[in-house]
Amino acid sequence: MSESPARHLNLAGASNFRDLGGYPGKDGRPIRWRQIFRSNHLGQLTDADVDILRSLGLKSAFDLRGAEERATAICCLSDIAVHSLAIEPTVVATLRARGANGVRLSSSDAIEVMRDSYRSYVRANTASFRTLFAHLLEDRAPLVIHCSAGKDRTGFACALILHALGVRDELIAEDYLLTNRFYRREPSASSDLPDDVSQVLGSVQTSFLAAAFDAISTDYGNLECYFTDGLGVGAEQRALLQARYLET
Repeated sequence: MSESPARHLNLAGASNFRDLGGYPGKDGRPIRWRQIFRSNHLGQLTDADVDILRSLGLKSAFDLRGAEERATAICCLSDIAVHSLAIEPTVVATLRARGANGVRLSSSDAIEVMRDSYRSYVRANTASFRTLFAHLLEDRAPLVIHCSAGKDRTGFACALILHALGVRDELIAEDYLLTNRFYRREPSASSDLPDDVSQVLGSVQTSFLAAAFDAISTDYGNLECYFTDGLGVGAEQRALLQARYLET
């Protein structure tokens, strides 16, 4: 039996570049390898990194970063289609505003703001995820989904994709938490914040993702309704996604 491809690609300029392949989905059928990738931003790729990604045959990148983030780290892959699905970052600005108002910031503040940010993915940014799923139903793979760190906006997007493909909750959580193993935070990121706050911002916790799914339950009733009413992904579309991205 041949070995599975590596899930994590050890790139010098994108530490959190990972493959969603191999997880068992609907009816136990595994997700096809080398079709859907997730990553932090692609603005610091080395020439060797670019060669590796070109060898994957990437067609598309779906960039969830805001306007300023995109401008400061432009994708190094010039020969793929880049689609901007902008979700503006709010966490650091919110924490800095609290600090400016005299709040002595702690890790608890950071956790609270992170959870609020994940709730906003559902309550303020569902349109971006709806557009992403519309693209996933088209012939755009192999593809990569990314934001700045590849852990929050990307983490929620990939959790939704894995749910749509029928992956079990515990495996979705495992994939989400791999960021804590692979992501290398850029030294300059939010260096004005306290160390314990920065540590929270540079990692993921299951409670962050849970906050988004709690918002789905509160606002839509359940995940099935969110797929149908929020994302435009009903039973027929989910079957099409599974046909495209799961092994036969």
